[in-house]
This record gives sequence, C-alpha cells and structure tokens, in this order.
Amino acid sequence: MSVSLPKPGAPLEHYVSNADFDPDQFEAMSAGQQRYYMASQKKLMWWKFKRHKLALASGIFLLLAYGMIVIAEFLAPYELHTRNVDYIHSPPQMIHLFDKGNFVGPFVYGRKMTLDIDTLRRIYTDNPSDVQPIRFFCRGDAYRFWGLVDSNFHLVCPAVGGQMYLLGTDRLGRDVLSRIIYGARISLTIGLIGITISFALGIVIGGLAGYRGGLFDLLVQRVIEVLQSLPSLPLWMALAAIMPVSWSPIIVYFGITIILGILDWTGLARAVRSKLLSLREEDYVLAAQLMGASTPRIIGRHLVPGFMSHLIATATISVPSMILGETALSFLGLGLRPPITSWGILLTEAKNVSVIAFYPWLLFPMIPVILVILAFNFLGDGLRDAADPYK
Repeated sequence: MSVSLPKPGAPLEHYVSNADFDPDQFEAMSAGQQRYYMASQKKLMWWKFKRHKLALASGIFLLLAYGMIVIAEFLAPYELHTRNVDYIHSPPQMIHLFDKGNFVGPFVYGRKMTLDIDTLRRIYTDNPSDVQPIRFFCRGDAYRFWGLVDSNFHLVCPAVGGQMYLLGTDRLGRDVLSRIIYGARISLTIGLIGITISFALGIVIGGLAGYRGGLFDLLVQRVIEVLQSLPSLPLWMALAAIMPVSWSPIIVYFGITIILGILDWTGLARAVRSKLLSLREEDYVLAAQLMGASTPRIIGRHLVPGFMSHLIATATISVPSMILGETALSFLGLGLRPPITSWGILLTEAKNVSVIAFYPWLLFPMIPVILVILAFNFLGDGLRDAADPYK
C-alpha cells in the first residue's frame, strides 16, 4: 500500500472545523455537561479530589488536627505539667453513661489504689459507689494560652474533687491524653516548618540547576548524590548530637527543624530540575527571555507554577518523613528535650520492655503518629491524582 506524501511547501491537511461556534449546540447540552465544559481547572481538580473519598477524609482529619493545636490548652483536661502522685501509672479510665440502670451522662468511677507488696506495683480498682460526672466547658487547671493569656477554661474537666485519666498517667502521675494534645503542637508544626525550608532550598537549587545547566548543574547533582548516599538516621543523629547541651529547648526545636529541612531538599531538587529541563525549551520561556525577564522571574513566575500541583503533592508526602525524623531523634534522646513535649518525647517513657509489659498505655502517643502519617500519604495520593484532572 503506497502512501502519497504532500508536496514540499503544500499546506498540511487538518481536521479542525473552521465553522463558527454554534450557541444552539451548547444550549442543547445538559446542565451537567455545560457545568463541566465551563469549569476552571481548579474546579475540575476539586471535583476529582472529592471523588477520592479516602484522601478527602484524610484532609478533613488533618485540618482538625492542625486546628486542635491552636487551642490545645483549651482541649486538654489538665495543664501540661500537672502531677498527681496518688495516681502514678494509673491505667485508662472507662467512660460510662448508666449507673445501676439509670442514665447519669458521661462519668467515670473513682478509684482505689493498693500496693502489691510482692511486686511493688500499684493496683487500681474502680469504686462503683463513687460516681464522678464529667464536666464540659468548665473551670479547671490554670494555664497560659500560647504563653500570653492566663486562663483556666477547658472543654472537658473531671468532677470537682475527682480525677479523669482517659488514657492513663505516666511515671510522674501526669495525664497522658493532655500531654498527647500538647505534644501535637510540636510534632505537627515541626513538619510544616521543615517542609518550608526544604521547599525553599529544593526549588531554588533545583530550579537553577535545571534552568542554567552546565557546571552548576553538575556540582548540584554530585552534592545530591553524596547526601542521598548517606543513611538518614545516623546523619540526623550526628547533626543533632553536635548541638550544645546548653542551648535552650526553643533553640533546639528550631535546630532540629532546620536539620530536617536541610537534609530533605535533595529529592525535591531533582524533581524540580527534571521538570525545568523540559519546560525551559517551551516557546513562552523563549518569549520571556526575549522580553528581558530575569532568571528568577522566569523560574518563579513562568516555570514553577506549571507544576505547582506536583509540588503540593510532594509536600504532603514529605511532611510525614520529617515528623518521623523528629519522633525518632526525640525517642533516642538526641532531639527535643523537656520541658518541650512532643510525641517522640512521650514515647521515651516506653523504651523499657518491662514498662511496656506493665503499662502498655504509655504507647498511646504512637497512635496519633501513625494516623497523621497515613493521612498525609492518603492526602498526597489524592492530590497527585487530582493534579491532572483531564486524565
């Protein structure tokens, strides 16, 4: 079968209709079709993201989690450092609604403590005759809201003169639930600050390497290969260990954040470089160059927005690694230090196997770590799928 080729210089055949737009054809479409064809790209992305139910639920969960850290003092039943030496290593209390067949509302039973002489363990038993109703929107432990405003107003409080330890207490008699809520403020924000540093380095260094190329690109690629060849955990430990012990906890917090951000930019830089290598050959980049646009403007105004959806999805996947990094360092004693409280610091209580055997509720801070990491991963999957709504 022979194929006839067009003569040199002859116009190529095309299949684009030259007819004028027929408004009647648009009017003949259903309301759903018109809504789809007239929708913007952002709206198409939102519609596709909503169809990913797991990602949508994860996004709502993360919004609630980050909203919780803003009012952690109000949500926590007790102040962060409140101790009760009469309830050391007390197991979690159950919430009840009915007492002897009568509806009482949410309450917990009071407890009696006895000491086992053989094992020297404290044994707590519920006292059914001591009903302690849970109070809501109540006055309790005094605190300083964000270290600025004095208050004692809480969402939930134990009964007057009673105790309420829904997730048990630690070795100093402190409420585990309250400390988990306070610890979320550090563990969740350290990921956001770290990803900000990582994105700034990754976009700038990767963008320059991909757009400029040459010797700078060669040096950046060799540095990235060296950093990625080093095992993450020992490198984190080495950098965290060089911070002086005399530093205040706040400075240590920002030091750990900067370390996590500096070591996490390599993967993003390579992704940005590969994107810019292909995008820099586009006509609109050449037009911007001919109009005299500077390199930072071309990268920031024309190239980076072209794959911003990919960057957002990458961020949601990178944040969990930073949360895990802080948790691991704090668990090993090389990260944050008291009085700052994070989920990693809370898990240091469960280092000993015997402690886990006798007081398993000290592992509860592991649950929010797992839930947040899973939520970020599911959210990243949904954003990555929604990034290209036309697929």
